[in-house]
Amino acid sequence: MNFSEDQVLALAPDDASRKAGSALASPGKWVSKGINELALWGECQGSGSKPYQTQIDLQSIAFKCSCPSRKFPCKHGIGLLLLNSRQPALFTDSTAPDWVSDWIGKRQEKAIQKEAAPAKPVDEAAQAKRQQAREESIEQGINELLTWMKDLVRNGLLSLPEKGPAFMEEISRRMIDAKAPGLANQLRLLSRINLYQEGWQSLFLEQLARIYLIARGFQNRETVNPLLKEDLSSAVGITISQEELKQQAGITDQWLVIGKQLQEEDQITTDRTWLYGLQSGKYALVLQFIVRGQGLQFSLSTGMVLQAELVYFPSSAPLRALIKSQQPIREKPPIKGFSGWKEQLQYRAARFANLPFQLETPALVHQVRPVQYQGAWWLQDQENHLMPLPTNYPSLWKLLALSGGSPLDLAIVQKDDRVEPLSAFYQQELISL
Repeated sequence: MNFSEDQVLALAPDDASRKAGSALASPGKWVSKGINELALWGECQGSGSKPYQTQIDLQSIAFKCSCPSRKFPCKHGIGLLLLNSRQPALFTDSTAPDWVSDWIGKRQEKAIQKEAAPAKPVDEAAQAKRQQAREESIEQGINELLTWMKDLVRNGLLSLPEKGPAFMEEISRRMIDAKAPGLANQLRLLSRINLYQEGWQSLFLEQLARIYLIARGFQNRETVNPLLKEDLSSAVGITISQEELKQQAGITDQWLVIGKQLQEEDQITTDRTWLYGLQSGKYALVLQFIVRGQGLQFSLSTGMVLQAELVYFPSSAPLRALIKSQQPIREKPPIKGFSGWKEQLQYRAARFANLPFQLETPALVHQVRPVQYQGAWWLQDQENHLMPLPTNYPSLWKLLALSGGSPLDLAIVQKDDRVEPLSAFYQQELISL
């Protein structure tokens, strides 16, 4: 696959790696370099007597380097991939050295063994007992949460700014103790609302209502359809085994990476990758959780197209998925999307009818442009309908520069009543925002 320079730099873990990797994207830095359909490799002369051996698995976009860096990918991986994207004609050697072919062979062998490994026997009685104990713990936590919420509403919201962050942190920690981390995360979203901004009460009540809906729904989970029951379990924090999920048949398609979002909290980075199926028209969210010092299972950047099989987590409005198998491809077919905000909102409403507490909805929307109206920035479609951008949207100036006053095709994520652009199509390339 041919990577653009922006796609390569988007793979870097931080700005320092981007800068250092860019400095290494020079032919003089590399003692050897080569590429074939499986791997890209090179030897970079560092300060030591032996050059660093850098290699990239092109089938699953994985990196390895003999340097001591704990970043993934390291600056050598970024530099090598960047050099290949700029000057592919320099990579004339297609015969992989032993240190590359051995690594690729071990990765392939490990993947085959993982698929062929017999499933471990499950003690169903013990599993059911553990599940019952956890659900009872969650039920107790939910009872306390509902009492807390009722007291909050009875006493009124106006005194909330005086209570300070500890007021929210205490009930959030209680949900962790009750083995309901999903509810704890929802409460953290509640605590992040700025209680000194205009109209905070509406935002607070909307999130409070979402938490109440999840809590009461979980209490009544036996009365809803099986897929909504899975949604409620996931919302409170009961996860499904990914290995078990991979045994299920998925959807094979050409998946376009339409955006990435990184969020770091408590030394854990959440990598959120948004995908769009070019044939199926389906959207997907792939999550990776990275502990500091560890690398990504796979590295994807905005604009890449994968021939991949995705398996969705069970849901009444499927969105989160895992990648069962993948390989990058070169060509991409025409991109479909919504003609404007009316069509996009109809799609969002249909999803909410199935899953009313879903927070985010991705979409591709054609021909919208940023405009200023009543002191705020909006996205205007061809029928002059407006959707607001988030307050203090960080990539506003990049969006304005790409648009230049003209409409663009955008990949967006809508949360509540606002839309956040993830990427923009510009001169037949998908540019990350």
